[in-house]
Amino acid sequence: MANVTITLPEELKREMNKRKGTNWSEIARKAFEEAIREEEMSKAAEGIDRLRASGKAPGWSGAKEIRKWRDASKSS
Repeated sequence: MANVTITLPEELKREMNKRKGTNWSEIARKAFEEAIREEEMSKAAEGIDRLRASGKAPGWSGAKEIRKWRDASKSS
């Protein structure tokens, strides 16, 4: 594993030192992983939004298309 150095406010460091049994490395690792996961999800959502926007045909409605096919199958 790699080591990372971070800078903390003195008050936060004092509070952390009071909690001797806490694995701060594990807490930091989980926070970093969550931040990366959130960023990846945000980028994926942006990509999906771009795909949706680029695939929209003017005047096309999914609901109207479904209704058209349903009505056509009833006529048969």
